[in-house]
Amino acid sequence: MIMTLTTTRISPDWPCQVKTPGSYDWERSAAKWLRELVPARYASYPALLRHPVLLARHAQLQVQQEVRVARTALQTARADLPRLGLPESVIEHTIKLYAAEVMQLQHIARSVRAVTQALVEQSQGR
Repeated sequence: MIMTLTTTRISPDWPCQVKTPGSYDWERSAAKWLRELVPARYASYPALLRHPVLLARHAQLQVQQEVRVARTALQTARADLPRLGLPESVIEHTIKLYAAEVMQLQHIARSVRAVTQALVEQSQGR
């Protein structure tokens, strides 16, 4: 069986857990990865299971919200954490943790956008 591959370019942000667009079972690998990004209760909704593009949209919203939360935590840490009685070393470690989390979530957001675009192109090509 010969499969035609789409012309979607794989970006550097393409998640390694998702197969190349157009390859065998790539949409299933995309849906599996996207389900890991949303709360478990959403991952079982029939509409999200049947429509990977809808799941991708929800994952984009979820990750965007997580970026906002991590940024807020980072921006308010220096003012809020001392009031909780935390030692300076813990506060500094926490700030570094939040900064790393923001960077990681931004990378995930770019990955979700790349997968979403490939899924949209795939669905429009049908």
